[in-house]
Amino acid sequence: MVSLDTQETLMAACLVLLLGRQILARTPVLRTYSIPEPVAGGLLVALLVFAMRSLSHIEVRFDTGLQTPLMFAFFATIGLNADLSALKSGGRAMVIFLCVVAGLLIMQDALGIALAWMLGQERILGLLGASVTLSGGHGTGAAWAKVFAERHGLAAATEIAIACATFGLILGGLIGGPVARFLITRYRLTPRPEPGDTADTTAFEQPKAVRPITPDAVIETVALIAICLAVGSLLASWSNGKAFELPAFVWVLFVGVMLRNVLTIRGWYEVSGLAVSMLGNVSLSLFLAMALMSLRLWDLASLALPLVVILAVQSIAMAAYAMFVTFRVMGRNYDAAVLAAGHCGFGLGATPTAIANMQAITERFGPSHLAFLVVPMVGAFFIDIANAIVIKLFLLLPIYG
Repeated sequence: MVSLDTQETLMAACLVLLLGRQILARTPVLRTYSIPEPVAGGLLVALLVFAMRSLSHIEVRFDTGLQTPLMFAFFATIGLNADLSALKSGGRAMVIFLCVVAGLLIMQDALGIALAWMLGQERILGLLGASVTLSGGHGTGAAWAKVFAERHGLAAATEIAIACATFGLILGGLIGGPVARFLITRYRLTPRPEPGDTADTTAFEQPKAVRPITPDAVIETVALIAICLAVGSLLASWSNGKAFELPAFVWVLFVGVMLRNVLTIRGWYEVSGLAVSMLGNVSLSLFLAMALMSLRLWDLASLALPLVVILAVQSIAMAAYAMFVTFRVMGRNYDAAVLAAGHCGFGLGATPTAIANMQAITERFGPSHLAFLVVPMVGAFFIDIANAIVIKLFLLLPIYG
């Protein structure tokens, strides 16, 4: 057993990001399909850890205590970057995209249940290998797994949920880039130049751009992020068990939105978009590196064949849905292609994966302000509400006996 403490895990995550950068620099095919750096480096390290465990019986354990705070910090920056006046301009697109996302949730659950039935498995297993863990992620999957185990008698529901969410996280980071690249090259799409493009508006789209940031702005932004984390966690604890219960990261994002806009409207403080985006990109990269390098790939190796079939079909269906539904409904243009990449990210994995997918695309092909306006809010906020409603509706079906 090799155990890395918090500092050593943080160092390893930084090295994973540097490794991913070098892998992409030396592997044209990965650059061609816009695979994010954390995905390339993190998966390689996860494979090495898996090989060490399988061949030499040496298990490496990372201290992932920083993983959740980093994820919360990322969502806090999404909220702090959400100017309500700007959100109004993307309101119609956000509503349409939310409808598209709801359609995927229904398709995933219907497909999972149908596949489980065809494979002779419990229907509830198919629901667990659908929107519960794919669009829902690890947190939602673990929460619903308890319900499935207690009320429906599904053995090892938590272990299955974590394995399915892990599978989705990997595939979400791998298929988003190729899907968007295919659409962009197939239809010869280019970004539309917009008047008033500034460093602030493209902050999350161009994470490697060099921008002037003062130490004071960074310290003030860290303080705002800390407030979002503290208040968001309190609200999550307060809402626990209530009808409007939401995951903690959603509350953190909500606090960030309210804090940013109250300060702006009252004229008390102007949030530095440059500092917010810089700290958000750092948090995002480190979170993904930690999440991917610490994947327990042996849990995936132990998945039963029927569940592997269900997840494989779900991945193919996600790619097809992104190309033939998301892309077409959202306008068949460059923004729609970037939205398709983001949809693959959180439709199978998580919102941070969606952002990483879109960053890899916009870094190569050009900015998409609409995608970075719509995806964070829908993928981090509205999807959890929509997913909870869809899951509860499917649980009402009399097919789980």
